Order: sequence, then C-alpha cells, then structure tokens
Amino acid sequence: MSIGAITNNQATTMAASTVSKKSNETVEEKKTNKSGFSEEAAVYEKSDSSQNSSVKKTDNSAIIEQLKLDAETRKQQLISIVQQTISGQGKALAATDDIWKFLASGDFTVTPEVKAQAQKDIAEDGYWGVEQTSDRILSFAKALANNDPSAASELLDAFKRGFEQATGTWGKDLPELCQKTYDAVLEKFDKWVNEGKTSTDTKTET
Repeated sequence: MSIGAITNNQATTMAASTVSKKSNETVEEKKTNKSGFSEEAAVYEKSDSSQNSSVKKTDNSAIIEQLKLDAETRKQQLISIVQQTISGQGKALAATDDIWKFLASGDFTVTPEVKAQAQKDIAEDGYWGVEQTSDRILSFAKALANNDPSAASELLDAFKRGFEQATGTWGKDLPELCQKTYDAVLEKFDKWVNEGKTSTDTKTET
C-alpha cells in the first residue's frame, strides 16, 4: 500500500471520529437545558398551603396560651411571696413590741444577746427593716421575670395585690414599717424599669 493511501485512510478515520464526537456532544446538549442543569431534575409536588397555615396557626396559639399561663403563674407567685413577706414583717414588729412591753413590766430578765437581736431585726438595715425587706421583694420579682424589665409592670401590679392581701390578713392598716417598705419597693421598681430603658437605648445607639 502506498504512503498516500495510508494518509488518506487516516484522514478518513479522523474525520469519522470527529463526526461521531460532535454527534455525541449534540446528544448531551439535548439532555442539558440552557442553564446547564439536567432536564431530569427532581420533580416537586405542590404543598398543601392550607394545611401548613393550619399547623402554624395552631402552634402559635399554643405558644401564646403558654405565655399567658406563665405570666399568670408568675404574678400569683409574687402575690403570695409579698403577702407572706409583709405579713412576716408586721408580725416581727408586733412581736418586738410585745417583748418591749414584757420587758417594761420587769417580770423577767432578758439577756443582752436577745435584746440586741430584737433591735437588729427591726432596725432600718435589719432583716425586717425597710431596705432588706424591699430588696428581697424586688429580687423575687426579678427572678420570676428572668431579670426582664419589660415584665416589671405586671409584677408591680402583683406586688400591690399582695400588699393588699397582707393588709386584709392583718385586719387593719399595716404598721408604719410596712408602709415605708411599700414606698421603697415602688421606688426600686421604677429604678429597675429605668435601667432597662437605658440599656435598650444604649443598644439602639450602638
């Protein structure tokens, strides 16, 4: 076979290979859309929007009801705490008054330690004094609210209701010590709310 014939055969083979390759490429292009993604993509079925809406609505309702229940439980807890605390403060003061009356009669002798403890309990900075008692009430409120000032309004209302119940239990106006404690709690609630507003304003500016 001549060299020319071999060359012609090779050219023919190469041409056939090129045509075959282009043909295959054409077939692949048909399988691919203009965006480069296969036409055999996954098929998505239309979801039932009405069913999804119903589920979301139900979930939201459950969450709202739970939040309301939590808030009411929180208020009732503070009412109970305030009633017990203020009543305890009044009883401590009354007991102290009885002690002093008993001491004044001279019928018995009290040790210096007992006298000192009684004076300490009813002092301004004592356990049943205005500062410590009002601090405890505010601490209870903050704990119930997870230290969230936005809940201060509802908890302040609960404090007032608890104080009223304590007054009813007492049967008459509570002692002056309790009234001073009431005023101190109101002031501390105001301070708590203002601290929350300042914190919010600072975050906004940042």
